[in-house]
Amino acid sequence: MRKEHKGKSRGFTLIELLIGSTIMLVTILAALYIYGRSNKVSVDQQQYAQVQHDVRSGMYFITRDVRMAGCNLPGEFMGYFLDGVDNDTTDTQAAVRTDRLKMIGNDEDPLLLKIHGYQGSSVTVDLNDFSFEEYPYPDGFYDNKLALVLPNPSSGCRAGELRWITHVTHSQPDTNEKLNFSPGLAPGINPPGGLSGTCSQSSDYDGGAVVFANLIEYWLDVTGHYPGLTAGSDGYIGNGHGGILYKTENGVHMPLALNVENLQFEYNGDFNYATDPQHSLDGFQAWNSTWTLEQVAQVREIRVLVLGYTPNRMVSVSGTPPNNIFLYRRPAVANSPGASQDDMRRRFLLESTANIRNMSANIYNTGER
Repeated sequence: MRKEHKGKSRGFTLIELLIGSTIMLVTILAALYIYGRSNKVSVDQQQYAQVQHDVRSGMYFITRDVRMAGCNLPGEFMGYFLDGVDNDTTDTQAAVRTDRLKMIGNDEDPLLLKIHGYQGSSVTVDLNDFSFEEYPYPDGFYDNKLALVLPNPSSGCRAGELRWITHVTHSQPDTNEKLNFSPGLAPGINPPGGLSGTCSQSSDYDGGAVVFANLIEYWLDVTGHYPGLTAGSDGYIGNGHGGILYKTENGVHMPLALNVENLQFEYNGDFNYATDPQHSLDGFQAWNSTWTLEQVAQVREIRVLVLGYTPNRMVSVSGTPPNNIFLYRRPAVANSPGASQDDMRRRFLLESTANIRNMSANIYNTGER
């Protein structure tokens, strides 16, 4: 009689299950570690790339405007084209004291209207006949434009009036041409170098000029609570949002870049020109509040340094970085001191030098491009 053996299916033993589960768990943990590590690196790279973008954007606007400082203004007023502040103490945090730079010029809409008659601080300036016809602007283009009224350079008076134009008037055919201003000077808009003022004699303005003005100031809001400014007013963000690079043009604050930690300017020119027969440049140095107008007029180059930093700590860095590499701490920039301790934030420092074209060669003083 034949015996039949039933087949038995053999399963995993407990030891095999434990070994397989352990291998699977290790694989999953390794994958999660690699993913987490990659994600941290990606987050760090994204915020560092954002810092680089912000710094480069800010640098572009600053150097562009520096090159055009004094554009379309008479060369006799060179000493008033620039005004700086070295290591401003108005708004500081963690020993960061930034510089400010104020410039005046007109690089957007060329204009140089000759004055026929003007009684200082009056609301109307008489121009030479056919002055408006020298430019392609329609009458309405002048409305609400900021203008700078300058005396004849030969008069010896060095005072300029910043005024808002309300409208223009003229007779036909193109005579009796006038600019009409709002009463008083432009409030809160002060040109650099103490230029603001009114000449004592009305004859000082005969043969003077009226130009469109762009009063620009670059500054860094360190804390987000800059004294004297109101959050939400005239473009100022405030409310504790610090590290924002601003361009203030004709009284309006325009945020240009985030994540900026320090802003520094250095100036190169022949500051001892009176005693230097070679008239060589003296090298870059910080703004000196004792410079005379004649020395300011000698500035030929401005070095701009913009330091950006990541808004958050670098999360992909393991361990403690060596003390001698200074990779995760604020460095010294120009005459602004650096930090003594790491804060685990990455920095990006960009430096650029711009020549001031109008102070190097008067090429725009005819009111033409």
